Amino acid sequence: MRLHRVLPFAKRLLAETVVAGETVVDATAGNGNDTVFLAELIGEEGKVFAFDIQQAALRATKERLAGLANRVDLVLDSHAHVDRYVQKPIGGAMFNLGYLPYSDDPTIITKPESTIEAIHKLLALLKKGGIITVSVYDGHEGGPQERDALLQYVKTLRQADVHVIRYELLNQRNNPPFLIAIEKVREFDEVILMEN
Repeated sequence: MRLHRVLPFAKRLLAETVVAGETVVDATAGNGNDTVFLAELIGEEGKVFAFDIQQAALRATKERLAGLANRVDLVLDSHAHVDRYVQKPIGGAMFNLGYLPYSDDPTIITKPESTIEAIHKLLALLKKGGIITVSVYDGHEGGPQERDALLQYVKTLRQADVHVIRYELLNQRNNPPFLIAIEKVREFDEVILMEN
């Protein structure tokens, strides 16, 4: 085994748990890289729901999908509303927090409230053994607040329900991303948080 950077490691985790034909979620479509990866992973019978609040992100994702577009529902809405669009079990989900790369407006960023709400709802939909990956970028304005709120939230998830890891390369410069991965270890349809 070799050490991976954050994004390849997130993909590796999902490739080991998602099965062809499943439903999966790209909670932050961005420029479409994760959406394409997930669309390839789930095969012709599966479905990807890709969320973004920016039309430009969904346009970029659609262009990148090419022949995989029939496997993907592009949703112009906050990932916090995932339960309005996805009602059946999912095999996994991916988040890339921060702002849309190469955007005209880098002040449009993911927010802690919507990110945590989305994770909370996705955990209820996630299959046993499924994984949610969250790539955390905190080197921009608002990033540290989202990072801290997210870390506080995942620490309150019951260990009987989920396992949570933090994966990062410690000798990288300039605020490198780190990964939070959440694995569902038993069936439940309602997330109960531990008391502080």
